Amino acid sequence: MHGYGPMPQQPTTPRPSPATLTTVRVILVALTVLSCGLLGWAPMLRLAIVTRRPRDWFLLVVVLALNIGLFTFIMATPDDPDQMSDAAALFMMLWILGLLAGVITYYLYAEIRHYNTLGAPAPYATPVHPAPPLPYQQQHLAPHQQPQQHQPQSQRHQQPNPYTAPTTPPTPTPAPQRLDQVRAELDELSDYLRKENKDSRDGEGR
Repeated sequence: MHGYGPMPQQPTTPRPSPATLTTVRVILVALTVLSCGLLGWAPMLRLAIVTRRPRDWFLLVVVLALNIGLFTFIMATPDDPDQMSDAAALFMMLWILGLLAGVITYYLYAEIRHYNTLGAPAPYATPVHPAPPLPYQQQHLAPHQQPQQHQPQSQRHQQPNPYTAPTTPPTPTPAPQRLDQVRAELDELSDYLRKENKDSRDGEGR
């Protein structure tokens, strides 16, 4: 299953340039014609390798058998053309012409049709960009993504900082003992003065 993403591209056979195809076709056709059909198996062999179809492999075997038969018939005819009968000469001529026409016509038709189905060759490889998610996928992903965005903020407020020490309220500093001692001396002095004033008043009253 590939989900909603782009489908993987199937590898395709690279297509040669038009100039290369034309050159190969011209060479194979010329070899077939110049050999009077004896090399007709060469273009059929290329066609079977290119298309990889069972029918083309079967036709390759048929053409190869016809070439062997033609070669055997030519070797069996007398070397002197005057000694060859008209029927044998006509039969050999029809054999060669039929072999040439059939091989060349089918080879060119099948190969051109095969490469036309592959399409024109690309000058350079185009980058494949991933397809954007569908609206249905966005709707289902949005609720799952929002809690993940707010979760760090809540954790940031809840978790204390381990590097900061807890603050304690300031404790009142005790008053110095000297202040208490001075206060006690002042109280004793005030009591002594009261007693003196009281004694002085009693003496004057007598």
